[in-house]
Amino acid sequence: MVMLHPFYCVKHHLLAFSVLLSIFGCHLVSHAQDKALNIYSARHYPTDEALYSDFTKSTGIQINRVDADDAGILARLKAEGSSSPADVILLVDAARLWRGEIDGLFQPIQSKVLEAAIPPQLRAKPSDGGIAWFGLSTRARVVVYNPSKVKKEAVDTYEKLADPVNKGKLCVRSGSHPYNLSLFGSMTEHLGPAKTEIWLKGLVSNMARSPKGGDTDQIKGVASGECGMALTNTYYLARLMRSESADDKVLVAKITVVFPNQSTTGTHVNVAGGAVARYAKNKNNAVLFLEYLASPAAQNHFANGNNEWPVSKGVRFDNPALQAMTGGTFKSEVLPISAVGVNQIKAQQMLDRVGFR
Repeated sequence: MVMLHPFYCVKHHLLAFSVLLSIFGCHLVSHAQDKALNIYSARHYPTDEALYSDFTKSTGIQINRVDADDAGILARLKAEGSSSPADVILLVDAARLWRGEIDGLFQPIQSKVLEAAIPPQLRAKPSDGGIAWFGLSTRARVVVYNPSKVKKEAVDTYEKLADPVNKGKLCVRSGSHPYNLSLFGSMTEHLGPAKTEIWLKGLVSNMARSPKGGDTDQIKGVASGECGMALTNTYYLARLMRSESADDKVLVAKITVVFPNQSTTGTHVNVAGGAVARYAKNKNNAVLFLEYLASPAAQNHFANGNNEWPVSKGVRFDNPALQAMTGGTFKSEVLPISAVGVNQIKAQQMLDRVGFR
């Protein structure tokens, strides 16, 4: 801030200074906006700090970030309305991306870079001359099992998890958690509502314990023998596989992973993605940031830093845990995210009817 000596602040000089300060101040605000980017992020992973710092180093654009969960971010955007400072929205669940789109919280954008990099099924359908959001990484929903209690052929499809042969063996987190709702929405698209509800009822019948904890807790339950099998996202398993802890090494040695439905519909993947906020003040910077997240360098970071599967075409990575799971590749399902999102409403109603908490 410029300070004037009090004896210098005579009236006519003060007036002239005010005019100059007004002009210069507007320039500073404009310049600051040109070099700023406000992000609302549900990606609360320490390894992502390198992504933000690398972007700033390469562009000079300073990042201001608000961290919250998916639901909290969407609620905040609704409450802030047109006064929201958000430029970029990063969410870690397909259903929440879909919800933000249909609630009008994103603005469609056009980017040849993003459209060339991101497969069609991992982005919102074009609307108003642009695309509302783009998937940037995925997490496969796989089955881990204890080979001393369960045979691979009994758990190599999602459908088999509800088979009576697996009674008393399944561990799973809350059915209403977004990871599971996304899977159940996917199954509804594949099987139809009636068959999906029967399948969900079978899952409840096969539970070894009431749903509790997160995905890591399910993996530990399988390793301890409390459960024969469990559902988990791959990046939780990869963390344990890459851990230097002796306990984690012992745990991992007791379990095996299978990517379900490789000979049919493919393994379900949930999507972490990004969008430009509806009232973004720094839209150009926002698009530039999303394009950066689709670059080989950033995609490789998603894989190596946070154990996620990259989505950009042609990206190669060297994460040893992901490579060990599948050799680095697997068949994933191909479904429109919008269909999965719509089906989650039906899935929640089915969960209530079958008593899946």
